[in-house]
Amino acid sequence: MKTEPTIASSPAGAGQSQRLPFFEKAGYSAADAAANFVFMTMILFQTNFYTDVFGLSAAAAAAILLWPRLWDAVADPVVGILADRTNTRWGKFRPWILFTAAPWCVVMILAYTTPRGWSMGALIAYAAITNMLLMSIYSMNNMPYGALGGVMTGDIHERASLNSYRFIAVNAAQFVVGGFTLPLVAKFAAGHDRQYGWRLTMTLWAALCLVLFLITFATTKERIQPVAKEKASPKQDFADLLRNGPWVIMFLMTLCHFCILSFRGAALYNYYHHYVDKGAMFDWLQRFGLVAPASGPAPGGLLETLGYIVHGTRANLANSNVADVFNSIINMLGTGITIVVILLSTSLAKRFGKKAVAVVGFGLASLGTLAFYLLSPTNVWGMVALTALIAIAYAPTIPLIWAIYADVADYSEWKIGRRFTGMVFATIGFGLKSGLALGSASFLWVMAGVFHYNTKLPDQAAAVHGYRVCSGVVVGLLFALCTALLTCYQLNKRTTLQMADELAERRRH
Repeated sequence: MKTEPTIASSPAGAGQSQRLPFFEKAGYSAADAAANFVFMTMILFQTNFYTDVFGLSAAAAAAILLWPRLWDAVADPVVGILADRTNTRWGKFRPWILFTAAPWCVVMILAYTTPRGWSMGALIAYAAITNMLLMSIYSMNNMPYGALGGVMTGDIHERASLNSYRFIAVNAAQFVVGGFTLPLVAKFAAGHDRQYGWRLTMTLWAALCLVLFLITFATTKERIQPVAKEKASPKQDFADLLRNGPWVIMFLMTLCHFCILSFRGAALYNYYHHYVDKGAMFDWLQRFGLVAPASGPAPGGLLETLGYIVHGTRANLANSNVADVFNSIINMLGTGITIVVILLSTSLAKRFGKKAVAVVGFGLASLGTLAFYLLSPTNVWGMVALTALIAIAYAPTIPLIWAIYADVADYSEWKIGRRFTGMVFATIGFGLKSGLALGSASFLWVMAGVFHYNTKLPDQAAAVHGYRVCSGVVVGLLFALCTALLTCYQLNKRTTLQMADELAERRRH
């Protein structure tokens, strides 16, 4: 049985205090952990899955990554309109999480299954359809999920805390996806092929997703309701949204931010698999006992089971899993640090404000990313150090950006007198999906157009230079653009506290 939150005035000037119990915060976070089994696979591996495993050209892969996601981005505002107008005994947003859970898992497996014996045209159609279905179900699940966090409590500090729990769970899922996907694919592919390895790995992840979605539905409660029954058309919702200056800034920032994530994921996969020296990675892994002779019995144990042992010698690494293992450890390092540093985000936001923390975090991430370009192929310790430093700078911004979206919804209620949380998160979702689409597609466009990238010859000198430029220079400049946009965001700490107090007073009357 749920424990009702304590509701009282907040002496700290944070608006209405609605403290959430631990189990509800943890339960809320479960669905975003589930979402990240799809999201992080998309960010880190989907581009190279289509080119290296599915066998598509750069142009075909770019189209499949771009158009289904843009279609899905257009669907987000429709979901927002429907979610805002959903009224059930379970609330507005929770039912969407429940009824999309099973379809999500089925389509997730299909999207990473490669049909055998099909023509290239049929394969392209299959990839486009399954990717479109996956992104559409993602929208129908994750947009209402994001809006749910905005109506569980009106206390801005509790929202920051809720989002800290959420993104600890998110990064735990990202730790699993980034750290274990490639080794498991290689492990399952032994005796088969990487297509088989991908299908089994995604089946495992899909089963976990189903359980996590059900946990969120069962443990959360919606508390914030509109001050009065509001009847407005979708056209009026959009018109009012355009009057919300903070929303305009955050929409543009989200577009750029998620463009970074998909662009960077595709670039870094190629950076580690084609630019970084395999011998240097082998030597680094050998320090930690993660190598074994190619001949003789397998060493056994958990690491062997998870695919974390490199079998071979330094002189014969061309077809080994050395890059898969090193790349996965780098992913886990960054994510592990992020999980720890996220715990500081709530206290940092209380002291400095969400905007200030986000500006500094993105600015430092920009500098650290630009430094990646300066690393030589053998400087693996430099890669480890920069990964850690970027994670430390970027981590506090992750939950705070999502808490800012809830503040943007509050701003509409404060200034315009109407609250449409679903529409705010849906249009932010539009920017998110559009950014993801443009990031993945633009990486392939840049690589093909500027560096003459051929998916069948990924180790050509021009392409390898392109991976280095994209991973360091291009991503670093995009982080800098996000920093500039955040400096223009109007809701600083003082204004946010004033808004929260005034809205709490209205809700008490």
